[in-house]
Amino acid sequence: MNLEVLTVGRVGVDLYPEQSGVPLAGVRTFAKSLGGTATNVAVAAARLGRRGAVLTKVGPDGFGEYVREALRGFGVDPSHVGTEPGLLTPVVFCALDPPADPPLVFYRLPTAPDLTVRPEDVPWDVVRDVPLLWVTGTGVSAEPARATQREILRHRGRRAHTVLDLDYRPVFWPDVATARREIGWMLDHVTVAVGNRTEVEVAVGVADPEEAARRLLDRGVELAVVKKGGDGVLVATRDGVWTVPPRPVDVVCGLGAGDAFGGALAHGLLSGWGPVRVARYANAAGALVAGRLACADAMPTLDEIEEFLS
Repeated sequence: MNLEVLTVGRVGVDLYPEQSGVPLAGVRTFAKSLGGTATNVAVAAARLGRRGAVLTKVGPDGFGEYVREALRGFGVDPSHVGTEPGLLTPVVFCALDPPADPPLVFYRLPTAPDLTVRPEDVPWDVVRDVPLLWVTGTGVSAEPARATQREILRHRGRRAHTVLDLDYRPVFWPDVATARREIGWMLDHVTVAVGNRTEVEVAVGVADPEEAARRLLDRGVELAVVKKGGDGVLVATRDGVWTVPPRPVDVVCGLGAGDAFGGALAHGLLSGWGPVRVARYANAAGALVAGRLACADAMPTLDEIEEFLS
């Protein structure tokens, strides 16, 4: 497969309640879905016709087999999904209460296989040549993945398109200062940065979208994308700053919306679209998934996004 997109980072099995609006303790049955930010972005891009792969690792267990099978089913190349002996494939439980921002319970201890990616696991020629490389803030939350992802970015040489999903989750970090230092290092090695208000505040010290975007551009980023929730999406380049309005939707589950946004962002960048068109398209993809249950399984197709936009 001649890859267009390589994502690096988190993978897992998401377990979604089949009873909505009740605490996790009251849920009786769960539905299984492929999950993990980097994995979902690759699936979302594949749904839009892009040839993608994920660089990650799973455990030597049945859930690891499920991850590879599910990726194949979504049209994502699983050949860079390694296996880490002695660790279990992560499982994530989601409580749909509240549905817009449901709490997650991560089972990733003592560590997750995706945080054990080492240099010998990396397809270095793909890292150098793939048209779009996608890395995450979570990917530098622990060693040895931190050093490996740094080396990936050095090897990449900041060629377009090198995208950083800020992807800040407090549970993976000892404190904000550590997260800011490690995520901040990556800003000097990427061409695109994307995150919400909380994530940009961690990365550059301010939550105000316009000021955060300015600081991201000052670090050499060519495109800054700040998701403002109900206020839309701000996109900024050296040529200007624009806000794309939100797309109203009845929220079923907010999880996965950001990953759908990411997959559509990747598609737009590879299509050579301008920043406003990219943001408008990605916003629509995210809204569609917010109106559905599950992450990978809910990613929209080109026709669904076009119909929603029209």
